[in-house]
Formats: sequence, structure tokens, C-alpha cells
Amino acid sequence: MTKAYMSKKKYTNPNNYTFELRAKPLIVVFLFILFYSCKSGKERPDISNIQIDLKVHRFEQQLFSIDSAAPKPGLKQLIKKYPDFAPLFVSNVLGLGPITDSNRIIESGIRRFIHLSTPVYDRSEKIYRNFKSIDKELKIAFRYLKYYYPSYPIPEIYTTIGPLDALPPLSNGEPSPNFMGPGFLAIGLQFYLGADEPLYSDEVFSTNIVPTYRSRRFSKEYIAADVMKLVLDDIYPDSSRRLPLGEQFIERGKRLYILGSLLPDAHDTILIGYTSKQLEWCQKNEREIYNFFLQQNLLFERDLARIMPFISDGPYTQGMPENSPGNIGAFLGWQMVKSYHEKMKTISIQQLMKVPAADIIRDSGYKPR
Repeated sequence: MTKAYMSKKKYTNPNNYTFELRAKPLIVVFLFILFYSCKSGKERPDISNIQIDLKVHRFEQQLFSIDSAAPKPGLKQLIKKYPDFAPLFVSNVLGLGPITDSNRIIESGIRRFIHLSTPVYDRSEKIYRNFKSIDKELKIAFRYLKYYYPSYPIPEIYTTIGPLDALPPLSNGEPSPNFMGPGFLAIGLQFYLGADEPLYSDEVFSTNIVPTYRSRRFSKEYIAADVMKLVLDDIYPDSSRRLPLGEQFIERGKRLYILGSLLPDAHDTILIGYTSKQLEWCQKNEREIYNFFLQQNLLFERDLARIMPFISDGPYTQGMPENSPGNIGAFLGWQMVKSYHEKMKTISIQQLMKVPAADIIRDSGYKPR
């Protein structure tokens, strides 16, 4: 245990906020409880009678089987096999424009993309040639989705390899490795090659595209969670941007709470995206985190410049110790929503999403110890 945990220490940010850490006893017991509470004890419904037909198309395998020296015949076959998805991928994801006889850059663009991206595809094949484990995890998640949202249509899944800068944003602005369209959801495997993938640590990539605190989550254990985040964003687009900071916390917490219901076997670090040490730090200092926002009257703050450090991804949260995670507001909102739902056990998660964030703050009885 570091000295920062074992002694009282004050941290001050440029706005003169202060944050205090206090040691808590029984660290060994705490870690034991933390480990097992994250892995078990989540209530879950019976989905044994819910069956779905999840179609998974290995689009990238078909794409990279095209002869790059003469791609036109292979491209025609690809479009014939995937008449809805392939044109969209070529035109929008690869940015080659509409597929017409007059578009002269498509053939050269496909040739160039395959040539440049084959090393990435080859590395993805070493990991995902057999997709059965991910397929199984996704099927279970979509069965839970069907339990909670029976009318939601299950999208067809396409695995892809696309450009390394293709990270479309969710409704809250967070970049996603995956994207959705009418009736489909595409998984960008170029963003799931493992945290130790050399491409991700390349200075150009980490400086201009994805910083290392984000790319450490580019591994297979995050696929199902990222997919379900995208689905939840489709069901519940985030429109909380103009709300006070505390209410924005709650909106993030609601989505994390539902995500945990769809992935009850997933570790909390996978759901929220923190490292195990960051999550441990938050759970150990939960009261101090909450008091920080109370004392600075930040829960009612609307100034975007003051809000963003607490709801944005980053190596840590500005104004707090470097042991803290970025986007710390998601953790706090998650705990408030848990506290509220524990009190209002009869409220379904669909109803929970409709409860105004201000009501959850008021009625949750959230008082971390």
C-alpha cells in the first residue's frame, strides 16, 4: 500500500479545490470483499426460455480475401453477398464515395486499403479467427436485452477491419470502436488487438488518435461491453449535456447500471473502463470523492469548462490524485443509482431511466461511509 493511501494528504488543483484521502482499516478484508463483490452477487433474471438468432458476419475475412491486384471482381462479389452493408462500408467508412461505374477511385482505394491494412488484419486473425467465445458472450448479452427490451430488434453483427482513425462518437461524445446502422452493428476489430499491440503505443497514434489511457481497453474482453454501450446509446441517446453536473453523473450512472444488468458476469472494471487499481481507489475513497463535490458545490455546476474534467475520459481526474481515474463522475453517478434502486426495488430498469436525475439525487439516500 502506498504512502498516499496510508497517510492524510491534501491535493489542490488550479481552482483551489482540495481533496483529502484518509486511510481505512482492514485493507485485506476490503480487497477480499471487493474482488468477490465485483464477480458475484448481481441479481439476474431467468433468460433460459429466451432464444435469439444472432447473425454474425465475418466481413473482414471476405474483404481481405479480395485480390488487391485486381479488386473489382472481388468487390462485386462482396457487394452481392452484403448488398446493404458493403456499399456503406466502402463509401462511408473507407471514404471512397458512392459505388458507381463513374467513381474511378474505388478500385484504387480498395487496393490501397487492403495493402496498407493487411498487417492489421493478419494480427486480428491470430486473435479472432475463432470468434466463438465472443459470439457466445454477445448472445447472452442480447438475450438479457430481449428480457428487458423485448421489442428491440436484434441487429446483425458484422466484424470489420477499418481505418485506425475511424472512431465515431456516441451521443455523449465518447468515441466508440464500433458503429451502428439500419439493422446492423459493426465491430471494428482493429481496435481490439490487445493493450500491448505496438500500433497503439506508436507516438503518432497515441498522440493524435487514441491516447494510451484509452487504448489500454483495446482488447477482446471489452468487446461485449462496448457493443452493449452502443445499443444502450441507441435506446437512450444521452441528452444530459445542459444539465447540472450532478444530474449528468446520474445519467451516466443509469447507463452503467443497465449495462451491468445486460452483462451480469462482467467485472465492474470492464463496465466502467477503470483499471482495478483505479476502481479500488474509488471504492476506498468514495466518501471523500462525494464530499469533494458537495464542499465545492459542484453538483449544481453548469459551466462546461468546470464540468468537463469530471465527465471526460483521461489518465486521471484533474484536481484529484493521480491514482484517480478519468471520468470519475460516472463512478459517483453509478453509486447513486445503485442506492436509489436498492430503495425502490419495484422500479424496473425501463422505469428507472425515466426517473428525473434530480429525483434520484434527492431520493437515493446516498451517503457513502
